[in-house]
Amino acid sequence: MSPKASTRIASVRRLNNEGPGDRSLAEWWANERDNHTPEAAAIENAAQLLRTSDIPVAFPTETVYGLGADATRSDAVQGIYKAKQRPSDNPLIIHVDSLGMLERLLNPTQESPSRRTTTAKNAIPPIYDSVISRFWPGPLTILLPNPSGSPLAPEVTSKLTTFGVRMPSSPLARLLIHVTDRPLAAPSANASTKPSPTAAEHVFHDLEGRIELILDGGPCGVGVESTVVDGLSDPPAILRPGGIGIEELRTCPGWENVQIGYHDGTLDAKEAPRAPGMKYRHYSPKARVVLFEAGSDEEAVAKHIRKDLEDSAVGAHMIGVVRTQHWKRGLGLLSADEMQKSLKRIPSLVDELVGFSVPVSDQVNGSTATKETFDCHLGTDVKSIAQGLFSALRAMDEMEVDVIYVEGVPDHQGDLAAAVMNRLRKAAGAELRV
Repeated sequence: MSPKASTRIASVRRLNNEGPGDRSLAEWWANERDNHTPEAAAIENAAQLLRTSDIPVAFPTETVYGLGADATRSDAVQGIYKAKQRPSDNPLIIHVDSLGMLERLLNPTQESPSRRTTTAKNAIPPIYDSVISRFWPGPLTILLPNPSGSPLAPEVTSKLTTFGVRMPSSPLARLLIHVTDRPLAAPSANASTKPSPTAAEHVFHDLEGRIELILDGGPCGVGVESTVVDGLSDPPAILRPGGIGIEELRTCPGWENVQIGYHDGTLDAKEAPRAPGMKYRHYSPKARVVLFEAGSDEEAVAKHIRKDLEDSAVGAHMIGVVRTQHWKRGLGLLSADEMQKSLKRIPSLVDELVGFSVPVSDQVNGSTATKETFDCHLGTDVKSIAQGLFSALRAMDEMEVDVIYVEGVPDHQGDLAAAVMNRLRKAAGAELRV
């Protein structure tokens, strides 16, 4: 695709909002196609591109927006790495519309793995029966052995003997896979290392000119990527935290002793990642991110930030503050009266973004300077924090701040909180407790 080529956004929000109801995917699609709806035209266009083009298509899932390509064609999968500028040793997750499609991937035959007429024996390891029954469709990715003669393009697994797969709970994502009639490799639809996209506008910002089509289904409901689990190890392990938590997994037969198999740093350069998100720094805005651990004293945080503002060596002319459960707006950097006079609301994809000016003393010459500060409150419940996290980081980049100070949440508040902190630690240049 030419760097000057246009990237189109096609709205399929109605389909994402309505869903299939009591109909099967086939019945839902037949109704849309027969009625010649604009959404059906967009889906058919996307499916045609996925079947024939080597340029990926962006589409919404319940977690984040995915960048999809036919997982059985090497040229198409290579298009993902090219568009994202993603390291080639970072494996991809496969998305399927049904267990039948997965079984066909695990039972290679002379026929296409997408053909619904092929009958295949059950090749899914029994350890996954209980978690599939409970969590699929949903934000859970499982690791499976890649069979001999696998139809998957080798670029999907990055030389691993396993591959990750999930069935998204988003009916729109499953409909696209159904119409395309191919398993889709689909990492997050952002430029590599940047915050994951939870809205079509985020995808456009990162990938304009690199891809041809973005299906706009509105904002994503979960906000962080899927949980990745390895049931092939003993005991089973969580390789990446996400929307499904360890305590939920432990209620499933065979998963009572599931362990945490990830850490929030990055792997050694020579280590091969077992799943996406394990090796490289991720989710990073352009600005430097400073993460304060949950429970940090708010007054000490404000002193730290003011010192940064006053220290000419830090060079922060504009800063962002992302608040969650306890910090108050402004962190006491201004008095209530000063805040009221200075406060201005900023139009953004996040609801609670405001700006104000903070007077600070220049330690070099003793004069007073004004530093612009942008404040975003994600809410106090973990679900709202997860949904708004990546949008908030992107909004701060749009304001061109130099540093973003983030209030962390306690890891023990649940596994979605652990997923939020995992993403923040990978984004942060520093993690502090004061």
